[in-house]
Amino acid sequence: MGTSALGPLEELRAQFPVCERVAYLNAGTNGPVATRATEAARAQLEREQEDGRGGMPFFVAMGEQGERLRALYAARLGAAPADVALTTSTTDGIARALLALDLRPGEEILTSDEEHPGVYGPLTAQRRRGVEVRTAPFADLADAVGPRTRLVVCSHVSWRSGQLAPSALREIDPPLLLDGAQGVGAVPIDVAALGADMYAGSGQKWLCGPCGLGMLYLSPAIRERLAPPSPGYVNLADAGAGLDAIPADGGCAYDTPALPPASLVHAAATLELLEETGWERVHAQAHDLADLAAALLRERGREVLARDRTTLVTWRERDAERRVERLLEAGVVVRSLPGEELLRASFGGWSSVQDLERLLEALPKH
Repeated sequence: MGTSALGPLEELRAQFPVCERVAYLNAGTNGPVATRATEAARAQLEREQEDGRGGMPFFVAMGEQGERLRALYAARLGAAPADVALTTSTTDGIARALLALDLRPGEEILTSDEEHPGVYGPLTAQRRRGVEVRTAPFADLADAVGPRTRLVVCSHVSWRSGQLAPSALREIDPPLLLDGAQGVGAVPIDVAALGADMYAGSGQKWLCGPCGLGMLYLSPAIRERLAPPSPGYVNLADAGAGLDAIPADGGCAYDTPALPPASLVHAAATLELLEETGWERVHAQAHDLADLAAALLRERGREVLARDRTTLVTWRERDAERRVERLLEAGVVVRSLPGEELLRASFGGWSSVQDLERLLEALPKH
């Protein structure tokens, strides 16, 4: 693959000051922060400082900010805003979905053997309630569905390899809950086409929002089988109904309460920046660079894990944790994966060929 078509999206890249200093290749953990987002968050905090947070104008504005972000998140999922809840993280969304489904002791959840700890944590909590949790290889999940399987939980994009969930999962009978931490903003998404009944994602990774925001898609059909696990003020149809209060209609019944307004405007500002750049361009830049990285790493003798056309590239590297430190000293930000001698690089629309060259130059020769 040639590099002439892989020039950086200059105006987008210029919004991320960290890209001037380092090869920032770890949006799979946290994306870079845009100048526009910082300005939006600062302006919100200054309004709160000067105008206070106790009057109705503040709460009306907070509600509008939440709905603006809900619509932006929904667009990334190919979903209706009414089907999306605002959460604090992918793990928060997964936990809320599992609690809302209220599985009984002896019922079974099927998951894969290479999920993120943020998936295994909520599943471990389900196991403590008597729900059985069974694992199968990621590629074989659809074939592993059994007669007692009540839910399948797995990654849309594997955080370990960058592989996509098996397409056969679209045809399974039990509901499908996808971990979209490495999907939202990294690959085009149509939740209906994926066969996802529920889809949990992060706001701080490929969407470059603040830490502490995420989203949860719940299809209209699956919501008929759910009950909000811990409804609060913002989740109720009528907050003045006392003990007779019922949850609101739609995804907002599953919102995490009290999300900070400065975070809401930060997230929305970056999403609008990426939208203006053009998601097709953003995805093409990231995917082309990741494909090129995988090819060049193989040329240099690295074993690259099998992957699909996504934004992640993972390869075997001796003394991986120490190598992360050495790369950081050389101005290259990547991560190691726990328990294995693996390094992972994440490429975004803000990345450049020069970032990739800097990574390759900093790695020891094989």
